[in-house]
Parts: sequence; C-alpha cells; structure tokens
Amino acid sequence: MSDPPADWRLEAKPYYRATGDECERFEAAWSQRLPVLLKGPTGCGKTRFVEHMAWRLGKPLVTVACNEDTTAGDLVGRWLLDAAGTRWQDGPLTLAARHGAICYLDEIVEARADTAVVIHPLTDTRRMLPLERHGELVKAHADFALVVSYNPGGSRGLKASTRQRFCGFEFGYPGCEEEAEILMHEAGIEVELASSLVALGCRSRRLAGHGLEEGASTRMLVRTAQLVRAGMTPAAACRMALVAPLTDDAPLRDALLAAVDASF
Repeated sequence: MSDPPADWRLEAKPYYRATGDECERFEAAWSQRLPVLLKGPTGCGKTRFVEHMAWRLGKPLVTVACNEDTTAGDLVGRWLLDAAGTRWQDGPLTLAARHGAICYLDEIVEARADTAVVIHPLTDTRRMLPLERHGELVKAHADFALVVSYNPGGSRGLKASTRQRFCGFEFGYPGCEEEAEILMHEAGIEVELASSLVALGCRSRRLAGHGLEEGASTRMLVRTAQLVRAGMTPAAACRMALVAPLTDDAPLRDALLAAVDASF
C-alpha cells in the first residue's frame, strides 16, 4: 500500500467548540513534535479535540482505546502464524511511528504498566521505537506525534516519570453557553432545551464527590438531546441517558430524578 494508514485519515471535519486557545497551543506543540498529554474528566471532549486537530493538521489519526488488557505487544506488534508461515504485523503505535500519523492512546492509565516503558523512547530526543521481538529499531517519521489522555479523577494515575515527558493540556467541561452550543450543533435542538439540559448537568456535577463519582458529562448531555430529537420527552430522555448511567444508588437516583422533574 502506498498509504498504509489510509484507513485512519478523517474524511470530514469533526466539530469541536474551542473554549480558549487550545487549538493554537496544540499546533505549537505539534510543530516541534512534542508529545502531548490531555487531562480531564470523562466525556469532556478530549477525543473530539484530538480528532479535530488531526483533521486540521491533515494527518491520519491512529487511536487506541486502552484497557486493563492492553499490553506493550498490542501497541508495537507481534508475530503471526498463517498458511505461508510466520510474519510480523505492526501494532498501531509502530504503524503511526513508521508512516507519520498521530497516535492517540486514550485512557493510557488503564493499560498495563509495560506500555509506559514502550513509549518512553518516543517521547524524548531519540524519537525511536525498539521492536525487541522483531530485532528492529524504528526511527519515528518526521510527522509522527504522540498524544495520550487520562482522567485524573479516576482510580489510577500516571507515574511522574512518564507524565513529565509530555506537554500537558487540562480539560474541563465547557462553560454553559459553549456547552449549550455543542448540544444545539450535535443534536439539532433549540436553545431553550439545550440550556435546560446544561443546567441539569451542572447540578449533577455539584454532586461529584458527594455520592457520585462524576456528574453528567457533555457526551451524556448530547446523547440526552439526541433522544429528545428522536421523539422522547426531555424527562424520559434524562432518565434513560443521564440518571440510569450515573448511579445505582437509590437515594442518589431519587435526588437526580427530582432534579429532572423540577427541570421539565
């Protein structure tokens, strides 16, 4: 293939509502090929931001959703056995490093500990990826960039030895007006409904740390708005897309339902 990461090229511009100069700061980091760390709560727009910036820079985006089973081998590649014998298959990190894509490791803290060791040589002046199983040292393409993200409010953190290799961006939920604009754009709802949903989301976020691990994310509000757009009443949509996913605790559920009833 003349363009191996072709499947990771974005065909359309992903919508992203900037809340400051984060786009310009990301471009500055990318111009120097500095690794970037995004910190922020679940569903606040980190992934959409990376997608938007990949499109803006005209670069393919290789995304890995890390989980507790993600190993270093999953990132760099492995030997496979087929009818023709054994062959090496690059992992997503190796593919991005070889061909100049942006590699985004989403929720990197969920991956196993050996993944951090693998990315270290790519985050300093060496910009290389040792493939010990393949006996190869991959020098990163000039356009390669590494982006990782995690939720600092989660149960697991990122070691200082890894965190300090990155330029950091801190994300929070958008302001009320910006968040309402996002809901209007993503779900095609009117400003009155968008404002009411945002206000409800803000109420739930005040319960974070007081029974709730986290309040309603922007992503959850968008899904609620989409259900309303599909014909559900706002109250029913809130129960389905906000209350049910947020908690299994009966008193908290009742408090959230009361807030929904008061809002709609």
